[in-house]
Amino acid sequence: MTWTAAAARIAVLLAVALLFGWIYGYPHEAVIAVLLGLIVFWLYQMEKVQSWLQDPERAPPDAYGVWGDLLARIYSHQRKNRKTQNKLQANVTYLQDSFASMRDGVVMVDRQGAIKWFNKAAEKLLNLRYPEDTAQTLTNLVREPEFNAYFLADDYTAPLQYVTGGEKPRYRRVEITHFGAGERLLFVRDISESVRLEKMRTDFVANVSHELRTPLTVISGYLSTFLAHQGELPQAYGKALRQMSQQAERMETLLKDLLWLSRIETEQRQEKRELIDIGSLLQEIKEEFREAFPGGIVELVLETDKRVYGDYRELHSAFSNLLSNAIKYSPDGSPVIVRWYSQENKCIVEVKDQGIGIDAAHIPRLTERFYRVDDSRSSATGGTGLGLAIVKHVLAAHDGTLTIRSELNVGSTFTVEFPEGGSSDT
Repeated sequence: MTWTAAAARIAVLLAVALLFGWIYGYPHEAVIAVLLGLIVFWLYQMEKVQSWLQDPERAPPDAYGVWGDLLARIYSHQRKNRKTQNKLQANVTYLQDSFASMRDGVVMVDRQGAIKWFNKAAEKLLNLRYPEDTAQTLTNLVREPEFNAYFLADDYTAPLQYVTGGEKPRYRRVEITHFGAGERLLFVRDISESVRLEKMRTDFVANVSHELRTPLTVISGYLSTFLAHQGELPQAYGKALRQMSQQAERMETLLKDLLWLSRIETEQRQEKRELIDIGSLLQEIKEEFREAFPGGIVELVLETDKRVYGDYRELHSAFSNLLSNAIKYSPDGSPVIVRWYSQENKCIVEVKDQGIGIDAAHIPRLTERFYRVDDSRSSATGGTGLGLAIVKHVLAAHDGTLTIRSELNVGSTFTVEFPEGGSSDT
């Protein structure tokens, strides 16, 4: 029954009461009596509704007219809501069961930072206790300053890696994702073993490189002596000695790059505070390459005088590698254009060549150690396969990014961008 039908019934009832009251001479009394009866009836219906709402699991009581229709609609909505709630709860339970079986720690935190739920792994990784720590503020329970600073900063674009204190330090990796109405989901992983293996690898490379330098220096020294007096040796030995000298020189370059890359990767970095004049640095590299690559042509275009906070040696190494690659893979007489400019709050170094180019399939892997597009090209140019790996690590330490665009037989463009916060006007 609609409210209009109910209103019509009440109007008819009042009209009848008014008619009989007029006939008997008590019209007002008749209307008042009917209204009081309606009020009592509606109060009775409301009491039945209120009583049912206190225990909505049972079926709704019998009601008359619009009240019966209202109760039926409420009951129908309750059943639908109950089904939806049960389905959502089943999904949450399934999700929690899935998280509970993970080796990584998982913590659900509300918008105020209070813990809603965490799995067994999180108890060990973050030293939490279940259920005592539920509803407690996470930053009050985790005492690591790096973790709390990361959590409160609310910038989770990059994961956090930190080391815990104690007799046996452990390394943790934390990733946080927003979900729902400001709530957060934390994934915590113990990466101590990965860190240990990586340290073993870097130590091995550094130690082997150091150990090889001494015998290689001796070999190169004797080869230089022989070549200086090759006129006194049989002619057949000349070619072999020259090839040995070239390979020894290439090995020395490789060891030098390995040691440099190892230092960049392993040293403890602090905030860069030295202002580097990039324009002067590029000019210095250009002058150095004038003798190293007599057939190379470098055109330097300086459009800004901004400087960058950084490490001079590292930036010199990065830009030298980019420029040497461009020259090596460009034909003689083809200019390499190096441009230093600012655009949209960024400072940019652009190295553009007109060389042989790189197939697009290789570009994502160019910064990997020892990755080579073509072994024959590296052999011809004397490349070590470490240049772009060095560039990647240097830029990571300076908040810079490297973008590579290339087309076969047209050329390549290597673009280095520094953010606005990493540069300053002179």
